[in-house]
Amino acid sequence: MIETLEWTLLDGEHALLVKGDMRRARERFDNAYAEAAHRGEADALARAALGLGGMWVHEHRTAAAAATVRVRQRDALARLDPGSPLALRLRIRLAAEDDYRTGGQDTVTALVAEARAAGDPVALAEALSLAHHCMLGPDDGARRTELARELIGVASRTGRRSDLLIGLLWRTVDLLLEADPHAERALGELRGALDGEGQQAIEFVVGAIEVMLSTRGGRFEHAEERAAACYERGLAAGDHDAPGWYVRQLAAIRWYQGRIGELVPLLTGLLNSPTLPAVDDSPYAGLAVAAAVAGDRRLAEGMLARLRRGVLADRPRTSTWLMSMYAIVEAADLLGDAELAGRAAALLAPYAALPVMTSPGIVCFGSARHSLGVAAITTGDLDLAVTHLRRAVHENLALGHWPAVALSRSRLGQALALRDGPRDEGARRQLALADQEAGTLGMHVPRHVAERVTCRQAGPRWRVELGARTALVDHCVGMLHLAALLANPGREIPAADLAAGTPDSVPAQAPAQRVLDGPAGRAYRNRLAQLDAEIAELAANHQPQQAQQRRAERDWLVAELAAAAGLGGRPRTFGGSEERARTAVGKAIRRAVDRVAIADPVIGAELRATVRTGLRCSYDPG
Repeated sequence: MIETLEWTLLDGEHALLVKGDMRRARERFDNAYAEAAHRGEADALARAALGLGGMWVHEHRTAAAAATVRVRQRDALARLDPGSPLALRLRIRLAAEDDYRTGGQDTVTALVAEARAAGDPVALAEALSLAHHCMLGPDDGARRTELARELIGVASRTGRRSDLLIGLLWRTVDLLLEADPHAERALGELRGALDGEGQQAIEFVVGAIEVMLSTRGGRFEHAEERAAACYERGLAAGDHDAPGWYVRQLAAIRWYQGRIGELVPLLTGLLNSPTLPAVDDSPYAGLAVAAAVAGDRRLAEGMLARLRRGVLADRPRTSTWLMSMYAIVEAADLLGDAELAGRAAALLAPYAALPVMTSPGIVCFGSARHSLGVAAITTGDLDLAVTHLRRAVHENLALGHWPAVALSRSRLGQALALRDGPRDEGARRQLALADQEAGTLGMHVPRHVAERVTCRQAGPRWRVELGARTALVDHCVGMLHLAALLANPGREIPAADLAAGTPDSVPAQAPAQRVLDGPAGRAYRNRLAQLDAEIAELAANHQPQQAQQRRAERDWLVAELAAAAGLGGRPRTFGGSEERARTAVGKAIRRAVDRVAIADPVIGAELRATVRTGLRCSYDPG
């Protein structure tokens, strides 16, 4: 029976360390633990308890499984000589699990130093790898790089091929997380070390990195095929990360394809999966942005509310933290939540130089400066947005992340257009480049630039808007004409029709023309119908303040229409020649545009470039 126990332990260790078959290893170590406990074999019990921990940290995801393994490891430790190598290895494992669960690293780091002093290479190799696994957040780059380098050296003393493979893997991951240009060279060395004899657990991670690189190269169909194959490989190896990694990989692909909204059901299902790491809040962030894209504002805001107590609070920066921040910024922009965008940017700013990547390199969303630029657009700091997004374009080019290049160019064009006007040459150039790159990749780049100016009555003033820019202008005759033109982009309206809507703008003795008739009158009446619909919708959605604002504008329009009507509701007439109307209307519109330019020079410049006056007037946004 002793020989059978030893054989079971050796088979478990071979499955875990040589083959990387975590499923079989767990089965063998579970059987060995039961037999060793029955026989009272302390060393065998400790080896089985260590094996149950697996290769990585937090392999047991359910509360019941994790608690069972922890109890077994503590029980095995209590039966050992405290100074033995097995006792040290068990203490390292328990410390790493506790640190990972709380987002810490101090306890396992102290045990790395103890393992160095003890002189046991196996204990040191395990301490270095497990400590590294607890340091995958954006704050720990330099420390984990030293651990990986030391692990590669220690592997020559352990006699275990798995230690070298893990060391090479962690080195590759570190270089990827730091955007090091030699990262793919390190990946090639790791692939070479894997050739000849497979190691399922590490091959699964390498496969996930290759999915990320395919997505970064814009090869979306190939990336999706690889993601499905990687998922199957992870399941075969018994890695509980396989489902979560697959969803994240698919989300990255769909994001750049402009189809992230399709994944709302899949992301919703992932939220309550027992396979998710306990410290991972990124599915909430992913669902927030997917829901916002899909138009489900309630769901998006609900997910963001959960994150305010987690990833947005003062909590440790985990391996998925940067990805969560990326999604939060995009969701805040889609929802128009400037306060949230500003808060996220303040937390993200220290990591501007890093790529947004989820360890161990399974997805990448490009330069973190992209998120800072989007946040600055949302908060209205357009100079800062342009600065960040220019750098994001260059950093994404350096990464070879072509979808991120296109997206950052599009956002840069948006920022320039909002700051300098949509006709700005720099804005148009960046948007054209983004469209060209997106077309090459077969991806969808949403147009964030509003090239149309709109205006509406806001009490006694007019609210003129171009994208995120707003100008409040006092009422004048020219604003009535301008409002009619803006409500009918691309359509020519006779100056006489515009003048007919304001009888005090031309001499009363001129020949008769109908007041508020023709296109101008229809524009005013169309706006009245639109206001009625908006008021009904706002009332149904319990938004009394916004509904009251629309009622005020409606009352003003009704009064204008009533003033323009004669006896019996017949349209009043306007006297004046076409030439007089051209002169009066042209002057009134130019004065109105001057007022807008004083309030916001960019909107004013856009109106000067797009509003035509003469016998026939028009607004042509192009």
